[in-house]
Parts: sequence; structure tokens; C-alpha cells
Amino acid sequence: MKIAVNTRLLLPGKLEGIGWFACETLRRITQQHPEHEFVFIFDRPYSEEFLFSSNITPVVTYPQARHPVLWYLFFDWGVPPVLRKHKPDLFFSPDGWLSLRTRVPSMPVIHDLNFFHNPQWVSRGPRQYYNYFFPRFIRQAKRIATVSEFSKQDISNRFLVGPERIDVVYNGANNTYKPLSGEEVQVTRDTYTRGKPYFLFLSLVHPRKNLTRIIAAYNQFREKTSAGVLLLVVGSTKYWTDDTREAWEQSPYSDDIIFTGRLNGEALNHVMASCLALVYASLFEGFGIPILEALYCKVPVIASNTSSMPEVGGDAVHYVDPYSVSSITDGLVKIYSDPAYSEALTQKGVAQASKFTWDRTADLLWAGMEKALAK
Repeated sequence: MKIAVNTRLLLPGKLEGIGWFACETLRRITQQHPEHEFVFIFDRPYSEEFLFSSNITPVVTYPQARHPVLWYLFFDWGVPPVLRKHKPDLFFSPDGWLSLRTRVPSMPVIHDLNFFHNPQWVSRGPRQYYNYFFPRFIRQAKRIATVSEFSKQDISNRFLVGPERIDVVYNGANNTYKPLSGEEVQVTRDTYTRGKPYFLFLSLVHPRKNLTRIIAAYNQFREKTSAGVLLLVVGSTKYWTDDTREAWEQSPYSDDIIFTGRLNGEALNHVMASCLALVYASLFEGFGIPILEALYCKVPVIASNTSSMPEVGGDAVHYVDPYSVSSITDGLVKIYSDPAYSEALTQKGVAQASKFTWDRTADLLWAGMEKALAK
């Protein structure tokens, strides 16, 4: 069999959520199935690091797809000639985008439907694109994969897709995430938070990630406990709002709220494994990989009781109402003031994290692809 793959998000040094999903699953699938051919379709010159095995043929087509108009041109004018030339049995798209100008059976991974639930968080051009094209992509798909039972039900209910056409392929997390020694923890704290313990916010600073309420909860935590615990914010501030900026600037503890910008590789593992707790009070997630990363590092997690997050965290996470500042505050206070409770969460986290690995993700994804390949 021959499988064509949309690999436009395999960018060296710039892998993010869906890019990591594509990288980790495709590496395993291509290496484990040498009997099949894979055509990787890039939208720019590619890196050899993504040619995981000898059964991969790389192809570059244009334009570079980084804008709604260019998305359309890439998938409906750049991709079809590649498919006609290589005649694959399946077109697989790990980021959900499909070509509507091909009859090749197609399988997207729809990670979540946040853009339908919360259109106010999406700029006008992408919102119009999603609203028009994604219902069509879903109708075009022979099978669909998604990353949680929550998202499966969401897709099925919103688009009236039979659940038998949707495969759940849970995410994994990078196995570089692991606990650190006490000495390494202190070095990390010396590097980022003046040697003090800290709560960690790890994400793109975006309204969906709820940093404004988290800062308000942190203020209340400091007032209630007088504890010298800092708040470390790791992630790009490209999409932050005036509300979030004002929440930080007007906080009486603004000097103890530290923004690092984006971190990569070993630095991410270090800041995760050295925190007092990960605070992941997001308003909506199709999965929530940082929850897993924290569990791998054996640190407590405070997460939202909404969307897919209880499915990922199981009984190993302290859940809060992300719309309630007092609920988030109570979570911070509980983790800080009750070490035995925190330790119990981390012990449960070992078992919970073992349920989610990239090996399992790749196996589940391949099983879905085999169903899509069936005549």
C-alpha cells in the first residue's frame, strides 16, 4: 500500500503540539511498516531528520501554507497533483486539513473543535476558513481520528458522524520529561525564580489558556498564605490580551510573576520537574499534553474539570472550575499547604501516565489507517 501524508508541520526546531503528534507517530509507523510506501508532502524545503526510514519519498509542493488563502491553495491546488502522480491508496492528514479536489480516500486527525465552541478566540480569516472547510473535510473523510473520547463525542454530535467512523488515538508525551534530583531542582529555581518555589503556567499565552484568572487566583493565594511562592509563565505572549497584560501589571505581586517566553528541549523538562505544581486551568482542551508531561515528571497538577482534561488526568490531578477564581485559588492553597496530598497525587500520576505513550498512539493510529485502507 502507498500512503500520502500531509507533513507541512514537520518543521525543524519549531515542532509544537500537532507537529509533535505528527513526528512521533509517523516515525513509529513508517519504521514499523517497511512493507508500505509513504509519500511525505511538505510545503517548503524539508529537513532530513524527518525522513525516518527508507520507505519514505519526500515531495515539496507549494505554496507555503501559513494563512487561510494559502491553506486553500496548498491543499486544493498544491496537493492534488502530487496525489495524481503518486496514486496513493490513502491521504493521511495529522493536522485535520484535507484536499477537496481529490478522490483518494482520506483520513484526518481532528484534534478538537475549539474553534466552533469559542469563535471569539479565533481571528476572522481563520474562523471563516474553519467554519466553511472543516464540515466539508469531515464529510470527505473515510475515517477520522481524534485524541480523546470527549472530542470523539463532540465531532459525532456536532456533525452527525457515526461514532464507528471515529477512532480515538490518545496523545503521548515526550519521554524526555522525567523527575530531577533535589540539586537539579534548586539549580533550576536559582536560574528562573531567584531560588524560590513556583507554580508553573506552561502554554501559549492565549485567552483559552485562562492566565488572567490564574493571575487573580495567584494574588488571592499570596494574600491567604503569605507564602513566597512565585508564578512562572513559560510560553509565547504573541496572543495575549489587554486583560491579561493589565492583570499582570496591576498585580501587587507582579515582580513575582516571571515571564520567560518560549523554552525548548531540556529547559522545558527542567522547569516542569522543578515546579511546586503545574497550573493548567485551561477553558477548553481536546487533550492537554502538559498534564501528561507533569505526571511524567512526578509533579502535582491543578487542571480544569472541563472538556477532555479529567479524561487525561484521571484521579491523579486536582481539578478546579476554570471559570472560578476562588476554585483555582483553593487548588493552589491545597497543593501548597498539604504535602501529603500532593505526594498522593504524584504517586497516582505514575500509573495514570503509563496509559499514554507515543507507542500506543502510533499503534492505535495505524489500526485506524488500516480500516481506512480496507476496500
